Amino acid sequence: MTRKSGLIACWVIAAAFACNSEDHTEVIVAEVPLDSLDEVITKSGVEMDAEVTSDGRGSLRVNASQPARVRIAEVDGLTVDDAQLIYRARLRSRELRGHAFLEMWCVFPGQGEFFSRALQSPLTGTNDWVTQETPFLLKEGQTPSRVVLNLIVEGQGTVWLDDIVLAKTPL
Repeated sequence: MTRKSGLIACWVIAAAFACNSEDHTEVIVAEVPLDSLDEVITKSGVEMDAEVTSDGRGSLRVNASQPARVRIAEVDGLTVDDAQLIYRARLRSRELRGHAFLEMWCVFPGQGEFFSRALQSPLTGTNDWVTQETPFLLKEGQTPSRVVLNLIVEGQGTVWLDDIVLAKTPL
């Protein structure tokens, strides 16, 4: 290898490391504490559970006798675009006949509402705590006026929800 090609190889490697060292740090945009039902939008079929919790501060227990969409929270006033939004929560289930998963809706003024669902890892049956997340990619200039965080239960059974965050990472 000549000295010139060696220098070019070093430059290419250094450039690759510089490109890969961009800050892809996750930033928490909103947290839903679930210490009480005050923050939860849907009130029917849900209750606080101080005994079954992933963080020791209580969880939201959903007793589904039929399929349900539980509106957990709405986040307004975001100033985020050109990023990935991530809705993440801890879920647990007992005797769930059907599936349960997270759902996020992003509302864009004049364009409508669009959703993302965590269908890659739905809960079914009986499960201990698992982390589930669903992403939503925002291009430059795409800023949602509202983000809605839901839990979908397709079936019957009990689902617990805890440690809810809405985060963003750069694209």
